[in-house]
Amino acid sequence: MPMTDRKRQQAPVPVGDMVSGDPPVPITVWPVPAPQRGETMSNAMGVRLVHNLTHPSDLITDLTAGPQLARAIIAAHRRSHLQDTRPLGWEWHTATLIVTGWPTSDPAEPGDFFDRCRASLVPGGCVAVLLPHGDVILPVDAIAAAKKAGLAYLQHIVAADRPPQRGKNTQLDIHTDVLILTRTAEIGGCDG
Repeated sequence: MPMTDRKRQQAPVPVGDMVSGDPPVPITVWPVPAPQRGETMSNAMGVRLVHNLTHPSDLITDLTAGPQLARAIIAAHRRSHLQDTRPLGWEWHTATLIVTGWPTSDPAEPGDFFDRCRASLVPGGCVAVLLPHGDVILPVDAIAAAKKAGLAYLQHIVAADRPPQRGKNTQLDIHTDVLILTRTAEIGGCDG
């Protein structure tokens, strides 16, 4: 159809993973090594999270298993608050970034956990939730609980951490999902 025609065509109907009223979430692929058994992330993942989501002197709350994030925080000259989520009563500080594995070792319900995260973030701060591969429902449950707590789903990172193996069904076990959630300021400048 020539550009001079006055007849307008309608845009195609969107298909796929879209929620009515929510903008689509960007998906990014990070090629990083797999974490060691029993740990939340690799060193490379820790470095990418710290450098991409914080600035020098920002406070990062580390709820992960393993020393990888702590190493990245020290190397990047950020401040950290290492926190074990199991004790009753978190002594949280207002942070720019909270990094956690999922499901957490916290006995609280997911909604309560994300309520605590939201209360502990500066406006515009992020929660990075690292989910192990294999359970396709886990990201949906985490996102729903986070949204209910007032966190917005900002980005989905696919950490492609293992090469696929020929002859094996490896769609789910070659990556780690990282959900980036954010605390946004509410309309009118009042954030609560």
